[in-house]
Amino acid sequence: MDADGVGGESGTPARRRGQGELEARVLSVLGGASEPVTAAWVLERLDADLSYSTVITILTRLHAKQAVSRTGRGRPVLWEPVANEAGLAALRMRRLLDKQSDRDAVLSSFVSVLSSHDEELLRSLLAESGPGAPGTPGTPPDRPER
Repeated sequence: MDADGVGGESGTPARRRGQGELEARVLSVLGGASEPVTAAWVLERLDADLSYSTVITILTRLHAKQAVSRTGRGRPVLWEPVANEAGLAALRMRRLLDKQSDRDAVLSSFVSVLSSHDEELLRSLLAESGPGAPGTPGTPPDRPER
């Protein structure tokens, strides 16, 4: 890239990847696997000019976000998705909400900027989950069977 921010000989600016774009692509590749896979398998299918260490970093970040699981302590480490792209977005939203001291204000502001379609969808989803559904307030967490 030259001093003007132009990449290569074509004269087009180099595009930076958006936040989470690589994570979404890795999740998509993992979602196509029929069993847990290695980072090398993911790298082969990404169709991107990435290094192996970059793929490991992305997988490690996804693991920290609980979007993928890893098996094996030695080599090879195998990876599989726990969440899809929608699940990853939901995890991000939940983490952001957890960082706020006034959850009521955040949720109220969020609902106020939704389109009428999205608001109706949210209402429908909340109605489906209903009181006593797992993960709703006032519902005790699942306990293992005895």
